[in-house]
Amino acid sequence: MNGRLMQVIQGPVVSEKSTMAGEVGQYVFKVLPDASKAEVKAAIEQLFEVRVEAVRTLRQQGKNKRFGRQFGRRNHWKKAYVSLAPGESIDMGEGEQL
Repeated sequence: MNGRLMQVIQGPVVSEKSTMAGEVGQYVFKVLPDASKAEVKAAIEQLFEVRVEAVRTLRQQGKNKRFGRQFGRRNHWKKAYVSLAPGESIDMGEGEQL
């Protein structure tokens, strides 16, 4: 397995919007800022052994934040919406209790 493909996917994005996207067969992942759609598709197919239909990527701008009297900025990051082929799904460990 290619070493770069193992690093492309940094983790799932857990939010209300990504949960709603999961109900229609889309999954949202945080990816490397320089990752291409082809790399994201190959990484998802290798890691989860599913067939990917489409990948949409977007760059999320970092928010301006205030820390006391000082101002700062969160980092920019990239996320990918991954649509799977019909009948495919990824088990993200939802509903597991410790």
